[in-house]
Amino acid sequence: MRLWAFLLAALLLSLERLCYVWAWHLPESFRAFCARHAAAVLGEPVAALQKLFYGFKGLQLAVFIGWCYLHGGGAWASLSENLLALTVGGASLLVGQLLNLSVFYRLGRVGVFYGNRFGYEIPWRREFPFSLLKHPQYVGAVLSIWGFFLATRFPYADWYALPILETAYYALGIRFEQTKNSAANYKVSPHCSPQESEDEESFGVLTRRK
Repeated sequence: MRLWAFLLAALLLSLERLCYVWAWHLPESFRAFCARHAAAVLGEPVAALQKLFYGFKGLQLAVFIGWCYLHGGGAWASLSENLLALTVGGASLLVGQLLNLSVFYRLGRVGVFYGNRFGYEIPWRREFPFSLLKHPQYVGAVLSIWGFFLATRFPYADWYALPILETAYYALGIRFEQTKNSAANYKVSPHCSPQESEDEESFGVLTRRK
């Protein structure tokens, strides 16, 4: 594994998480950014986050494919010859995408892209996948990433580097997107399960997610 490639990937992949933490913790700052002439093309904050989301996913995919190309001896992402890794990786990728699509279906565009931080009322959802997981979108993303690299880079020594990095980033995202606005006013994530909210409320903390 090449250290410079890992550090570059870490930098590029961190941009998405930093952007979401910014929008969550400083929504008025993000709103002001969206109103500026250069960024106005992105639209209002929810629409801007949606466009940035697609851009970040494109960047993420480019980093993954570039990693495979660099460590695969000049070959683009190819399937593993290990049947078990290919099967488990493919299944993880499919389950991960199912979870992601389910979150979009349940919450809608406004719910997924931090609408509650920009003044929208987001109703609680108790159906699947929130009935099963506390953070289904994060779990889905991490499963998809592990599945991709299992199916394309296993058993090479570099196969787990970016999945571990991304797992750490998503875990930190959960942590940093939990916030208390004031002693008397808490914002709640529409992306966390109702059970998680109830559990945390018992300790005086309500949270939120992406």
